[in-house]
Amino acid sequence: MSFDEQHLRIENVRLREEIDRISGIAAKYVGKPMLSYPHLSSASSRSLDLGVGSYGTQTGGNIPGENIYGAADLLRSVSGPTDADKPMIIELAVAAMEELIRMAQSGEPLWISCSDSSGEILSEEEYVRTFPRGIGPKPLGFKSEASRESAVVIMNHVNLVEILMDVDQWSSVFASIVSRAMTLEVLSTGVAGNYNGALQVMTAEFQVPSPLVPTRENYFVRYCKQHGEGIWAVVDVSLDNLRPTSVSRCRRRPSGCLIQELPNGYSKVTWVEHVEVDDRSVHNIYKPLVNSGLAFGAKRWVATLDRQCERLASVMANSIAAGDVGVISSPKGRKSMLKLAERMLMSFCSGVGASTAHTWTTLSGSGADDVRVMTRKSMDDPGRPPGIVLSAATSFWLPVPPKTVFDFLRDENSRSEWDILSNGGLVQEMAHIANGRDPGNSVSLLRVNSANSSQSNMLILQESCSDSTGSFVVYAPVDIIAMNVVLSGGDPDYVALLPSGFAILPDGPENNNNIIKNNNNNDEGGSGGPDVGNGGSLLTVAFQILVDSVPTAKLSLGSVATVNSLIKCTVERIKGAVSCDGA
Repeated sequence: MSFDEQHLRIENVRLREEIDRISGIAAKYVGKPMLSYPHLSSASSRSLDLGVGSYGTQTGGNIPGENIYGAADLLRSVSGPTDADKPMIIELAVAAMEELIRMAQSGEPLWISCSDSSGEILSEEEYVRTFPRGIGPKPLGFKSEASRESAVVIMNHVNLVEILMDVDQWSSVFASIVSRAMTLEVLSTGVAGNYNGALQVMTAEFQVPSPLVPTRENYFVRYCKQHGEGIWAVVDVSLDNLRPTSVSRCRRRPSGCLIQELPNGYSKVTWVEHVEVDDRSVHNIYKPLVNSGLAFGAKRWVATLDRQCERLASVMANSIAAGDVGVISSPKGRKSMLKLAERMLMSFCSGVGASTAHTWTTLSGSGADDVRVMTRKSMDDPGRPPGIVLSAATSFWLPVPPKTVFDFLRDENSRSEWDILSNGGLVQEMAHIANGRDPGNSVSLLRVNSANSSQSNMLILQESCSDSTGSFVVYAPVDIIAMNVVLSGGDPDYVALLPSGFAILPDGPENNNNIIKNNNNNDEGGSGGPDVGNGGSLLTVAFQILVDSVPTAKLSLGSVATVNSLIKCTVERIKGAVSCDGA
């Protein structure tokens, strides 16, 4: 017997032991023995991180807006796995964990560094050689995307694992990426009171904050395992092969993250994203961004996690210097205001993308910057004003760097240049909470002193946040009395919000070098034009307006025309202002 054969036999015995161990845990939990398969069958692919539900239920999970939109779509129609499928799911999860660890820790020849230091790409040939059992060949017309990113974040490994394994926390922390998520069934809760060995079947929808980029839906298993003291891994792998009748545009090979404990409450996170996707429906102006990996790749997940860890550290901070005017130093007031701002940002993110839960109607023409609208009824929700709400969104390209656009839109002194509803009034910042190293990451309470004395002064809650893969400026008018309650530490859940705002993304990778391995058998071309991908910005503008306070009222065409005019006028003002500033 050759050395390689002997090594393979030892590996197979070790994998079989782990499969039997997990099967035993799952059998105890479910209350019935699980079959054992003699070998891994050629199966499916992978997805990302999610959470805990109760066995046998098909609820449990956070779908922002599930009661608002009421869509009977793919995510809601998927049921949990059958008993016959469970042994295969366990084997898939165990093999996926092995693959993730090696993908996270290997260097060349599996990962090849780019000559210009812009990142690394996965060698397809080496990948197939290293993981021959795989999930079968890439579907015709699909592209491969693989990326890896590491960072040190300000959160301990125990809390990170909990965020990844709890669907509500996961979809909250990654609200800008996860538009909807559900745990369909928990096969194992883990052992010894933690998530070691936890196994759950989930479904999720991933998005870019623009109606021009189709979402990616996945049905997958998530498996969490401890690898020695202070080292954990969470892996997802798609289960599309268990749904032979479904048509999936995206399947995920083993992907997820490796978490290593560091001193003083920090952790090192290594994230791997590996998907095969049909992205031909992506609008041309977003193609360079999607192809670069900044849209769905590991860098975006890690950058979002890093920013959110800083935000959470800010929420927990108890000693804040009250030196600057407007800084909220009361811990209860800070916590309450940050919780309200978090809900505002989540609400904005869940309603700005191309989720299948939304029905967007395009108002005019066929260009990229057309306005898309949708309506919904708001009833019996203390966090939203009752009535008919009209949402409108549009995305367009700007020949200006994202940081310039972000700084312009978040600055209260330049607000009157684009905000038609502030009616030219003077905008002042009344209260401020910094929540990260970047000075642009903050929550503010703004007052608009209207030039028209007959109008009452308006308060606006605003959150601005930025990282290397994108930024947001989201705001909502708020009631003065309600905000006084929040600032004194009261419950923010009863403050009615209708968020509007901006999502600002780079139009491609820096220096236009692909960070992601992108193999396309049928390159259909169609870049975003000669300028897209050269350091400009992709801006999505989204408004929500209460057009009638009676939920049963009919929507008038006049309301739609007004909102369409409002958003187009705002877009023209922004284009004019930032083009002048950037000139």
